[in-house]
Amino acid sequence: MNIDLNQIKKVLIIQIRPFGDVLLNTPYFPFLRKKLPNAKIDFLVCHPYHKILENNPYIDEMIVFKKRKGVLNLFERVKLLARINHRKYDCIIDQLQGTSSALITLFSKAKYRIAYSHTRWKFLYNIRVIPKKQQYSASMKFYLLKPLGIEVSPYQLYYYIKPESITYIDKWMTKANLTGQKFICMSPGSPRNRKKWKAENYAKLADFILKNTDRKVVLLWGPDEKDDVINVSNAMEKKPIVALPTNFNEAAAMLNKCELLICNDGGLNHLSVAVGTASLAIFGNTNPLNWSPHNFFGHYYLFNENFNSSKDNSFGISPETAFEKVKLILSEIESGRQF
Repeated sequence: MNIDLNQIKKVLIIQIRPFGDVLLNTPYFPFLRKKLPNAKIDFLVCHPYHKILENNPYIDEMIVFKKRKGVLNLFERVKLLARINHRKYDCIIDQLQGTSSALITLFSKAKYRIAYSHTRWKFLYNIRVIPKKQQYSASMKFYLLKPLGIEVSPYQLYYYIKPESITYIDKWMTKANLTGQKFICMSPGSPRNRKKWKAENYAKLADFILKNTDRKVVLLWGPDEKDDVINVSNAMEKKPIVALPTNFNEAAAMLNKCELLICNDGGLNHLSVAVGTASLAIFGNTNPLNWSPHNFFGHYYLFNENFNSSKDNSFGISPETAFEKVKLILSEIESGRQF
């Protein structure tokens, strides 16, 4: 089906969760707005992941819903379906392509319903796109815009850091004697256990940094990640600086102050791209070609493709190997190259 852009007055993008995946949608927003300057562009997202798009200049409205338990969740979904149907969208861009988003697309009755050709519910979509795989996910998300005449172009991830988050981090850094100091942020936590590099490995890597460089190490953590940070700290010979608990926006303010982020595969790695901080991500059994921002200068990953990471969270990557990579990145930073 060919798309008549003149018929598109309302667009709904669907990416319900999580933080990192929602953030990965932001690069194509300016291109979509330029292509459809007079259309209303909305974004469907679950609470609290909507916080990623707060103050985004390219989105007209966020349609936010909450995930509840039992019967309450059923009622919430029914209300959402009715809400979407009532808004009469002309075009749905389903970046999630799961069962829930397919149902929402069906009830929207939109004239143009865009998804990938390999999605499970592809018969519900009348415009199906063949993606180019083995590339950063932010680039892949552009492919669903191809039927609208939008191609993959040089882009940036966009994220707004609130003034209160900057103040929060600045005050903490003053108390921690970090103001004006060189430091590396290390984030050992993850919502998924299979993505966590061993705490002992993080601890050894942090000790290598503290013993062999002039950088301090700050352990960064968010909700439900306190135990991860404690495990790393307890396994270290030298003691790191443990940050205050941070939400995603406060973490962005922290990353904006540090030289390098070392983390697992996850949302913070994408956030480092948005704030312009170098990163090194440790990958287990996820594909770094899809989930690492390696196409951006200053962003690196370690991945052992010959190792079975489903049984061992060392991921076949030693702290010594990671430290060699850290030294290379720091040498680039010291040479004055911009990230």
